[in-house]
This record gives sequence, C-alpha cells and structure tokens, in this order.
Amino acid sequence: MHVEVVMFLGLTAFFWLAAIIYGIFARGEVVGLVALILTGGLTLIIGSFIAFAGRRLDGPRPEDRDAEISEGAGELGFFSPGSYWPVTVAAAAALTAIAVAFWLVWLVIIGTGLLLMSVCGMLFEYHRRPAGH
Repeated sequence: MHVEVVMFLGLTAFFWLAAIIYGIFARGEVVGLVALILTGGLTLIIGSFIAFAGRRLDGPRPEDRDAEISEGAGELGFFSPGSYWPVTVAAAAALTAIAVAFWLVWLVIIGTGLLLMSVCGMLFEYHRRPAGH
C-alpha cells in the first residue's frame, strides 16, 4: 500500500502548491482557491486512511506477490450480458440531473419517477415469484 500512500500524499502536496500559486496570481477569485484547498484535503483524507489501513497488512498484499493476472482471477458475481436496464438508469439519472440543474420541478418529478422505475426494473430483472419457475 506504500505506492498508493505516496500517490495520494503527492497529490495533496500538488493541489496545495497549486492553491498557493493560484492564490498569488488570481487576485479576487476565491472559488478556485477554495476548490484546490478542499481537493487537497480530500486527497489527504484518502491517503491517510490508506496509510492507516496499510499498517495492518504484513508485507506485500497477497494479490500482489508476482503481479500475475491469474492471481486476481476468481468469482466476481453475476453480470447480465444483454440487459438494457443500466442504460435506462443512466438516461433517467441524466434527465433528473439536468432537471435539477435547470430547476424544472415538473421534469425533476418525472425524472425521479423514471429513475425509481428503472432502478426497480434493474434490481428485479431476474426475480421470480416463489412458485413461478
């Protein structure tokens, strides 16, 4: 986990250095400065969590011994190869996000309804009744 810690803490230093430079050259513009400082803070949170969690591991991670693809193979779960529900969920989420961005209340209601219907459709796509085989 050392590589991840160095990467995230390096990103923290980069964002905070960029915030200092941005603060010097962009006089009067504080939104970008705040965004860069907060982004650096978020990468610091992630990096410190990974550093804390990585201390509990003894040596290298078991999946990173030789870095062979076959070592990471295994059961990942069931994925529906021909389902259109993820596309409908994405379309309904995009419609709802656009409606919220432009604050079209009637479209927010329609988009939320479509989003709920498409999420339920995706969740219950392979659900069968107890007696329905």
